[in-house]
Amino acid sequence: MTPDGDMNAKPDAGAQPDMSPDPATTGMVEVTDLRKVFTLGAGRELVAVDDVSFAMPPGGALAIVGESGSGKTTVARMLAGLERPTSGRIVVNGRERAGRAGLAERRRRGRELQIVFQDPYSSLDRRQRVGAAISAVLRLHTDMSKAQAAARTVELLDSVGLDERHAAALPVGLSGGQRQRVAIAIALAASPKVLVLDESVAALDVSIQAQILNLLADIREETGVAYVLISHDLAVVRQVTEETIVMHRGRVVERGATAAVLTDPQEEYTQRLIACIPRPGWRPEHRAPAPAAQ
Repeated sequence: MTPDGDMNAKPDAGAQPDMSPDPATTGMVEVTDLRKVFTLGAGRELVAVDDVSFAMPPGGALAIVGESGSGKTTVARMLAGLERPTSGRIVVNGRERAGRAGLAERRRRGRELQIVFQDPYSSLDRRQRVGAAISAVLRLHTDMSKAQAAARTVELLDSVGLDERHAAALPVGLSGGQRQRVAIAIALAASPKVLVLDESVAALDVSIQAQILNLLADIREETGVAYVLISHDLAVVRQVTEETIVMHRGRVVERGATAAVLTDPQEEYTQRLIACIPRPGWRPEHRAPAPAAQ
């Protein structure tokens, strides 16, 4: 099959065979020796990510966890092409993401990997109606007609628990949970093989958070999309992923099956993270009231 999907088309005589590795035998996402250094000025540098490597199989679910400043969001942004690595390799679906990309390459990468951010209100265009936002992605990444894109938009809204009425809504008219559902629908419009979820439920209350997590589980089961979950919430990690890597000060300090990392952490830093998870019967420490001013 040619890249445009025509099974009967003949390849160009001078075309080189695709020597990209098969992601089924390698990994859907492979990161090797990833490093990101930010220049702060006055000769100062900040090493945000240092020597990070991991792999995730097709259809897998991997968590990258750590406190604020651990480097996990910088890794997410490099995966999505929003930051350029200082060094190291990122391979998605068997193809390396290296250097600057032209329009055609950016579109191809968008069909492989999409990112959903923590705050959908900031990531959505406040002036664009929901249906138009989804249709724009469909028209960019497919050859659908306007009518076909409109029909597919309704299907995508339904897949995230919304309906046709929401297509005419502006983001300001939606709740936080509805906006996050829209953000997921927009990401799914490109039919990606990987979704990077950057603290995508952190800003939601517990009941809405549970709904979105159940939605993500259903979508993964139905589509086979792989997840890279960026989070500091280990309860969310436990529910969504099978593998976990723990980052601290830009480096990976522990990795393994999620259940093993969360029940039997080997590193002191991971143990401290897990100790912060509220447990049944947990109550905030009660402090004596401050003495009245004299």
